[in-house]
Amino acid sequence: MNEDKAARYHRLRRRVTVVSMLTRAAGLFALLASGWSAALAAWSRGLAGGAIGIVMYVSVLAAGWELLSLPLTFYGSFLLDRKYGLSSESATTWLADHLKAFGWGFVLTVGAAVTVYGSMRLWPDGWWIVVTGVFAALAIVLSRLAPVVLMPMFYRFAPLARESLRDRLLALSARAGVPVLGVFEWGLGEKTSRANAALVGIGRTRRIIVSDTVLKDYSDDEVEVILAHELSHHVHHDIWSGLAIETGIAGASLAAANAAVITVGPSFGITRVSDIAGLPLLVLAGGATSLLLTPLANAWSRHNERRADRYALQLTGGTAPFISAMRRLGAQNLAEERPSRPVFWFFHTHPTIDERIAAARTFTTS
Repeated sequence: MNEDKAARYHRLRRRVTVVSMLTRAAGLFALLASGWSAALAAWSRGLAGGAIGIVMYVSVLAAGWELLSLPLTFYGSFLLDRKYGLSSESATTWLADHLKAFGWGFVLTVGAAVTVYGSMRLWPDGWWIVVTGVFAALAIVLSRLAPVVLMPMFYRFAPLARESLRDRLLALSARAGVPVLGVFEWGLGEKTSRANAALVGIGRTRRIIVSDTVLKDYSDDEVEVILAHELSHHVHHDIWSGLAIETGIAGASLAAANAAVITVGPSFGITRVSDIAGLPLLVLAGGATSLLLTPLANAWSRHNERRADRYALQLTGGTAPFISAMRRLGAQNLAEERPSRPVFWFFHTHPTIDERIAAARTFTTS
């Protein structure tokens, strides 16, 4: 197959994603069909009832999946990135980060399970509406905490030392009417060769972060136009509209999961929605619904990204820096240039680099 480096990389990444998804689905179905889920639920209830029993059931499931998926995860997020020149971290650093991520994921998963099954007992008919609201609230909290709690667990941050660039970015955010706490250098280069800059957090935690990989090779004009793009997401409330879309998808997925347990659950011996043995069926039905709705979320994201590009050009007037920054980012981050339509719908939250550059060129004549 005659592919360029970026195309090969993304094809292999998608293969890992698809294999992981199918493996998880097969494992969950096997748990249901074999009766192992019911046996594990009975064992958990026998040792401890209520919330503790739910925690024990989920803990066994999470630990089992982690052990089974670790080789594939290691290949997909470390070996593949190392092979294609995107990773600069050691295996030890990768493993430490993976364990931290697993710890956070485990806490959130257990908390989600307790919330779901507690809501089922209190509101058996409308539990999925309550849980959707809880998850939306949690997403807001995590967005606020991400720059001060979550991201520093994995990356080094320090106030940006380049005063001229710092003042320029602060002035830009002031022109856009977006108050920020400050400008920080993001130690991304310690783990990857990718380049990035962002405006993270909401409210009093909002701050500008610029990776050291950007600071090293990009001009101040390019950094400014990249940040102007990020400012657009806050000016146009894309964080909130994106959250609304994700909340809608979560609600639809939970409603589908509820319907699946009611209609299909008895075939697997699950007669109550609140039976923890039905968790694999909940995840399968909810996951399938979320997957089917992924193109909708991605299409909305691409709409916001196109608008953010136009806003960046309007705010800075920097068409040439925008085009050069897009070319640099595309090459440095191995952006996929010509994805197929299905791949574009299901995997791409941004327009292609070629589309963004073409739009910028058109913008100069509009």
